[in-house]
Amino acid sequence: MGPIVVIDKMKSSDWEQVRQIYLEGIETGNATFQTEAPSWESWDQDHLSECRIVARAEGQILGWVALTPTSGRRVYAGVAEVSGYVGKSNIGKGIGSKLMKDLIELSEEKGYWLLQSGIFPENKTSLKLHNKFGFREVGRRERIGKMNNIWHDVILVERRSSVVGVD
Repeated sequence: MGPIVVIDKMKSSDWEQVRQIYLEGIETGNATFQTEAPSWESWDQDHLSECRIVARAEGQILGWVALTPTSGRRVYAGVAEVSGYVGKSNIGKGIGSKLMKDLIELSEEKGYWLLQSGIFPENKTSLKLHNKFGFREVGRRERIGKMNNIWHDVILVERRSSVVGVD
């Protein structure tokens, strides 16, 4: 039996480990168009402080998820984009599922009715995880961005809450 994994609120002191996991995701070439991790200040400003969590075991961050607002317009106040990464040494251990389950619950507690993600088609692990939690494909943006001189598509997926925004 391995160490006990705790899902916990992300703290600013977690940033260096979170950043390292993000860099591992960037290195795969199929997780994001980003080529480098931002500063804590930039990342903190962009992501909702109420919806960012980590998987922690024995003082180590194993993975993280966070939400970014999709728009500043009030009508979209309950819509957010999911980003998240699991450290490469912890892939396949259920960490992503634990994080996604808790993020969905937290997002609904905070009033979010729709979560969305843009995922490279090559990122089968992420597509499978999102599908497992009720995200559905709503479209494909063909050749939306170029990375290393190669055009990439992005599959748009979304999950509508069954408890928030149902009126």
